[in-house]
Amino acid sequence: MDKDLEKRLDISGIDQTQLLGASDAYFKKIALTTKARITVRGSQIILQGDEAAVHEAEKVFVELIILYNKKQGIRERDVDSVLAVISQNASKERLQVVDDNTATPILYTRDAAIKPKTEAQRTYFEAVADNDITFGIGPAGTGKTYLAVAMAVAHLRDKHISKIVLTRPAVEAGESLGYLPGDLLEKVDPYLRPLYDALGDMIQNDKLSRYLERKIIEVVPLAYMRGRTLNGAFVILDEAQNTTAKQMKMFLTRLGLGSKAIITGDITQIDLPSATESGLIQVQSVLKNIPGISFVYMNEHDVVRHRLVMDIIRAYDHFDESV
Repeated sequence: MDKDLEKRLDISGIDQTQLLGASDAYFKKIALTTKARITVRGSQIILQGDEAAVHEAEKVFVELIILYNKKQGIRERDVDSVLAVISQNASKERLQVVDDNTATPILYTRDAAIKPKTEAQRTYFEAVADNDITFGIGPAGTGKTYLAVAMAVAHLRDKHISKIVLTRPAVEAGESLGYLPGDLLEKVDPYLRPLYDALGDMIQNDKLSRYLERKIIEVVPLAYMRGRTLNGAFVILDEAQNTTAKQMKMFLTRLGLGSKAIITGDITQIDLPSATESGLIQVQSVLKNIPGISFVYMNEHDVVRHRLVMDIIRAYDHFDESV
């Protein structure tokens, strides 16, 4: 059992309402997440509890104080970002959180700027800028697909490319969609819906409809990519862990002149038959030494969804290791 520990942090000169939130909202969120007992006395924050909890809470407050000093204020999303990427590695002096002021915006939407929130996400963004083919590999919630779509939309906006093609393997339907009712879009809609949702966050509905009608943006199942050559396009293959080796090769050889590709996937969630090797696993060995191709790996520390998503990923990892 971890021994009890107490640590004190000096917050003199810091607006406590800014750091702790109105009605101590941030304070309560940090205490709930880290499981540390946190009290404030004068200009000190007192952290008490088992050693792991206290160290975790200390890292959070140290990071928030650094952000406060840079920005002269803290917003709830700063707190959420820090909490979302808490590292359990005691050797890490700093959390791998990107300062919201220094992060380069990928795209401005009607609601906010889309920016990298973790160092791995920034590495991902930079890799796409520097390479024609980038693989983003990591668990759910790390922003792989959302950031990829944002980067594609930004390239279209800046006229670096002339079209966007988004694709996914429809594994549950075995890539044989004829027995489903409706036209092509209706058949594959359940598999492609997350890509439409991301586009809907970034492009106004009327403009998105025009782009789709004119095929400036295409959202298609992977089976319909065969035989095409894509010039001047930004191509995204999502859920790539569910491609076979042949499908992965087929997709990668669609790339034409002036095009970029991002391939995203989570190798812990493969839905292929057990005897079928994932193309995303194989390709890491096949293409690892080719210039112009980059592999970026994310983990649970890069999860930027609800804080429980990180805990869920860890719990499943621990369960898989125990069986």
